[in-house]
Amino acid sequence: MENNTARLQRVRPGRKGRTLRNPVTPYMFLLPFLGMLGLFMLYPIIYSIVISFMRFRAGEFTFFGLSNYKFLIQDQAFHKAILNTIRILLIQVPIQTFMAVVLATFMNDIRVKLRGLWRMFIFMPVLIDTVSYALVFGLLFNQREGFINSLLRINVQWFNEAIPATALIIMAVTWRWTGYNAIIILAGLQNIGNDLYEAASIDGCNRVKQFIHITLPGAKPVILFSVIFSINGVLQLFTEPNLLTRGGPAGATETIVSYLYQIGFTQFNFGLASAGAYVLAIMIAVVTGLQFRLQKEE
Repeated sequence: MENNTARLQRVRPGRKGRTLRNPVTPYMFLLPFLGMLGLFMLYPIIYSIVISFMRFRAGEFTFFGLSNYKFLIQDQAFHKAILNTIRILLIQVPIQTFMAVVLATFMNDIRVKLRGLWRMFIFMPVLIDTVSYALVFGLLFNQREGFINSLLRINVQWFNEAIPATALIIMAVTWRWTGYNAIIILAGLQNIGNDLYEAASIDGCNRVKQFIHITLPGAKPVILFSVIFSINGVLQLFTEPNLLTRGGPAGATETIVSYLYQIGFTQFNFGLASAGAYVLAIMIAVVTGLQFRLQKEE
């Protein structure tokens, strides 16, 4: 019997020298994807780069040079948005990573019953619509009739004071994304062989020492990925501050993306908003590159 390769190379009768194989065919299958990629990804990127050097006024774009970038460097509101974002990042990411590692270790323990059910419950917050859960948090932390103030018998102005408002956003983001990162870290923990833990137990190591000397080093790459993912997410944080505090009070919770939203869709300064978006992209690239560099050196 002829194999498949021979049949594909068989010459058609009456068309001597031509085969059934056409080198253009694979590219024809890729053409719809490449067309969608160019239309919905490459074109907006290139267009936004171009308008970042322009000023939008009276419905027209005019060339503005580097003035948009110079304005951002000098704008105090942009500086404050960066500081607010970094403040949230430095508090939220370590708390979330610690909780994710603890939950992943718990779910990886073979002695835990119904581990599949626990994983579902822990992962479920990320499946909830962002707007819906932000509204629920707003009701829970309402200063007059909210469940939290009533339960703790306190009268914290969660939306009118800078520190409580920042804490509210940190709690909301942590609640939603901790389970997601726990599942990612759990995948790394499952690649650590049980023989290492058995050998450590025989040598007299307790669970704390096993966690420090086996679990953390073994899961270090996936924990790093989780941290990078979390940092990038906080740098692009928008929905929670916009829905819960609207950037207040007095801009205390306005993040970088919230600032860009106000510039672009309230003031209709699309050139300045595009310039700010690329400043943010550069920040994300630098932070990610530094983290990978440190990991490589270690």
